[in-house]
Amino acid sequence: MRHTLVILSLALGAAAASPALAQLDLTKKTPSPAAAAIDNAAPPPRVATQDAATIVRRANAYFNGITTLISDFTQSGGDGRKVTGKLYVAKPGRLRFEYAKPSPLEIIADGTSVAIRNRKLATQDLYFISQTPLKFLLKGNLDLTKDTKILEIKQAPDVTTILIEDKATFGGTSRITLVFNTADFTLKNWVVADPQGYETLVALNNMNTRQQPDPALFTINYDRQDSNQ
Repeated sequence: MRHTLVILSLALGAAAASPALAQLDLTKKTPSPAAAAIDNAAPPPRVATQDAATIVRRANAYFNGITTLISDFTQSGGDGRKVTGKLYVAKPGRLRFEYAKPSPLEIIADGTSVAIRNRKLATQDLYFISQTPLKFLLKGNLDLTKDTKILEIKQAPDVTTILIEDKATFGGTSRITLVFNTADFTLKNWVVADPQGYETLVALNNMNTRQQPDPALFTINYDRQDSNQ
């Protein structure tokens, strides 16, 4: 059970995608290398209120302008390990993290529930979709000021970051740092700090927002489940 809880609290903002990762001591406060890189590479000051409002409007417009997404992703944690896979999104509410082998995990959201599947163990656990911290990817009409709590906004020549807090996620409050390319304001990566303070980064590559994912990718088989709702 603890294995599944660890996966959900991290993986719905970035899953623990291998048995080795799942066995880590998640009480550590060690920041991920990526999160440290953001802070060290560009220590921009807090932006003025008017600028901050503009940045939030741009972020809302960016997310609301995307209805589908197919992207490669690379996930890394505080121990420096990396896993890769494919991310599929179809708004509202549908998502699939498909981890590359040897990871046996799949994470599927069908608009109502989120399923954590382990192909090797033939297990599946279900959770409310509202428990995921990935509202910025899943919500059809996102307003960061209403749907989350904005804690901080920073802007630098290369990246713009928005730190948000979500108290409705599984296991307690999560903090998510959204990292955008400042030039064109496209999403570069995000960092999730779970309620224990462990950080996980997901970086996107080769994003395609025009291609429609196969609807079958978001199908959950409710006949094989351990419901946790």
